[in-house]
Amino acid sequence: MTPTDAEIIERSRHEPDAFAAIFDRHAPHIRRYLARRLGDQVADDLVAETFLAAFDKRRRYDRARPDARPWLYGIATNLVGRHRRQEARRYRVVPAEPADLDHAERVAAEVTAHAARSLLVGALGGLSAEDRDVLLLVAWEQLAYEEVAAALAIPVGTVRSRLHRARRKVKQALGGQNPTEVEELLSNG
Repeated sequence: MTPTDAEIIERSRHEPDAFAAIFDRHAPHIRRYLARRLGDQVADDLVAETFLAAFDKRRRYDRARPDARPWLYGIATNLVGRHRRQEARRYRVVPAEPADLDHAERVAAEVTAHAARSLLVGALGGLSAEDRDVLLLVAWEQLAYEEVAAALAIPVGTVRSRLHRARRKVKQALGGQNPTEVEELLSNG
């Protein structure tokens, strides 16, 4: 019988190497989520940080929860927020210089800017960080409301209200397009 995540985490308290099984089970999912949120380059670093933080906090893990994914998504989401805050501070201090981009990067940036997804990016950018986290955990990671609540340490009712608000705002930003179609677009990367 395959041990639950909770059983593995408990065992890792005395056998630290056992925690590698948690990484093996969930790292690909956490990496995919982080890559969608921040890009491939940053995702690898934050996957490592996510599991280091999880390893350090494993003694506080709620063993009543057999699946560690919501806990890991919560750690990853917190790291996304921290990364964005650091990035925003860095960009305020050092303004971006367009001359730093080579031709290929400028062309890629222009194509990207004109792609249909620009509307979606704008819509997502208009959401609060809290609403965006809930929407993306539901749309990309297909977490249940209860799992999102556990990941973000908020009540299920708050998940529902944030998701409702996020869907409404995205719908408005997209000119009335059905938010379910937006979530399908989001879930496809």
